[in-house]
Order: sequence, then structure tokens, then C-alpha cells
Amino acid sequence: MDSVTILIGTTKGAFRLDGGGPGGRGDWTLRGPFCDGWAINHVAADPTTGTLWAGGGSGFSGAGVWRSEDRGESWTLAKLADGEFDAWVRADPDLAATLGIAPGDPAPFSGTIEAVWSLHAADGLLFAGAKPAQLLRSADGGRSWTLVDSLAGYPGRDAWNPGAAGLTLHTIVGAPGAPEKLWLGISAAGVFASEDGGESWEPRTRRSNAMPAPAHTAGGDGSHVGSCVHNMVRAPGARDVLYQQNHHGVFRSRDGGRNWDDITAGLPSTFGFPVAVHPRDPDTLWVLPLNGDTEGRYPPGAAAAVWRSRDGGERWEAQRDGLPGRDCFFTVLRQAMATDTLDPAGVYFGTNTGSVFASDDEGARWSEIARHLPTILCVETAAHA
Repeated sequence: MDSVTILIGTTKGAFRLDGGGPGGRGDWTLRGPFCDGWAINHVAADPTTGTLWAGGGSGFSGAGVWRSEDRGESWTLAKLADGEFDAWVRADPDLAATLGIAPGDPAPFSGTIEAVWSLHAADGLLFAGAKPAQLLRSADGGRSWTLVDSLAGYPGRDAWNPGAAGLTLHTIVGAPGAPEKLWLGISAAGVFASEDGGESWEPRTRRSNAMPAPAHTAGGDGSHVGSCVHNMVRAPGARDVLYQQNHHGVFRSRDGGRNWDDITAGLPSTFGFPVAVHPRDPDTLWVLPLNGDTEGRYPPGAAAAVWRSRDGGERWEAQRDGLPGRDCFFTVLRQAMATDTLDPAGVYFGTNTGSVFASDDEGARWSEIARHLPTILCVETAAHA
């Protein structure tokens, strides 16, 4: 019987929720915090080897990717960029001695990146998306890294505008069995795709149907979807079906991002962050709308609901059973919703108020399985025997 581990990144380190009991999705046990209390923006797992990675950092700690080869029992840091703390201990030997720290050599990408925001593992490679909008690649499981020069030198990137959290490469999507295909979500520059393993990139922001220009500039115009993409996923199957939530709605592409359909109709708002897709059904997806960009960024009417579509976004239904029905003011951030691979599929999300909610029946019923964690930045899952 498979069981599920939920990997959680927070502002105070990474955590692990291990499921047990009948079905492997109950009797949850919390472990952590890991990664020395770093802010962890994203976590990833290799289902074959069990290796875990956690990417994050800040202007104070610096940037890096933590690696665990024993399912989270111990972690090793690949430091990618220095932070203020590194400068302090190098400048003050007495402070370093008091803290028991031996100052190391400058990290290789100091001055180039500030934090790691996303991870993607596939076909023996590990990618890391960083702030400000850089992509790094590792061929040895995250021990050493190189900068992807094709994105670093992309023509016109000087004109990319930062989102509220800065110019972040927060989403990396691949296609199983096709390592040459990659999609990136960058706020606020849009969706970029490569079909040669990252050797070259092209923007993919075209709307497939003419619509009036949105009221918010981040929503794009009648020809292009908004540049401030919030999150993006690829549906299972041979076709490159993508879903994204951006600053002005939810969109679907049936051709790898070359054309996007607006599928926001039926949702209670045009703003939100996460989107998750069923592990086997490309037409089933979930989103968690918020009331608006400047209205507080909490569930509409202060009543939580996850909205599910079974037909690729043509129709939506609210799923509320077990979720707070009043006085609910939490936010669910871009990487904080995920599914598992069991049958029926489980769906999970974490809040900025430190709760994790889970459904083991594809969203029909929900329960709070953890609370009082730090602000949750990401939720991912790993199934194991």
C-alpha cells in the first residue's frame, strides 16, 4: 500500500507530513523544521531514488538548494549566492568565532541571484529558477550548478518588469519522456518555452480568442494574456495541455502555450495563485480563487472554497465541505497546492496562516491535517511504498 508524504516549504524551513493508517493518507505525522530555518520557496522529490531538494534563501541568508538522500533525515546545502550574513562573518572574525562558523569562499552566483524560487527534476537533470529571473541547471543531483546562458542573455530581458515579489522565475514545467520540452513562468514577464532542452526560448502569451482588453494592465490585452503569470501546470498525457493562473484569470492551452483560452467564466473572481491538475485526467483541475489583487487576497466573501472543473475549465463547481465557511482571511500562494498519484487522487493546499488542508476524494471533502506552521510557501507530494 502506498502512503503519501507532503513536502512543505515555509518561511522558517522545510517540513514533512507523513501519512499512515488505512489508505496511507491519515494519522499524519509532522517532521521538521529542516534546512536551518531558511525560507524555502519550493521543494521537489525524485520518486526513483527518494532524493529530496529544497530551494530558497533570502537577502540575509543567501541563496541555495538543500539536498537530502535519506527522505529528509539529513540535509546538505549547495550554496549558490551569498547574503548579508556571509558578509558579516567575513568582516568580523570575532562574530564568526562566537557563532562557531568558519567563513567560506564566496558562493558562485553571488551578485547574480538572491534566492531560489522553483525546482524541477526530470531525466537526470535538476533545474532551479531564481530571483531575479535566472535559470540554473545541475547534472549531478544538485551538488554543482551552471547558469543557463540562453535565458540569462535572452534579448530584451532588460525590459522585464518585476512583480510585487520581484522578478522571479517561480515555475518550471516539463513533459515526461520529452526532456527537450520546458516551460517557465516568470513574474512579471510571462510564459517562456524551450523545445531544445533550454538552448533557446520563445515567449508564449498569445490569446486564442479575441476579448476586450482587461481593466488591469497585468491582465494583458486583447491579443496577449497577462505577463504576471502566477502558476502553471502541464496536464498528463501526450498532448501538451497547460493551465495557468495569472493576474487576470485562469487560462488553458491545448498546444503547449502557443494559444491560450480564457476559462475564468464561472469562477467567483479573476484573481488567485495556485492551480493543480489531476495526475491522470487532463480535464480535471483545481484552483483556489481569492477576492482580488488589492481587496485583501483572501477567499471571496471570507468563505473558503476550492473550485474544480471536470471538463478542462468549461464549467466549475465549488468544493467547500470541511473548509472554513466564514471569517476566513487566509491566502494560498502560487506553489501551495498539489495532488498525489493515488486513486482517487488526493488534493492538498497550505495557507499563509500555517494550515494544511487535505482531501482524499478529489476535493469532495476536506480536513485540516496541520496547523500553526509558519507561512506556507509551497506544498508538494511524494508517494512511496
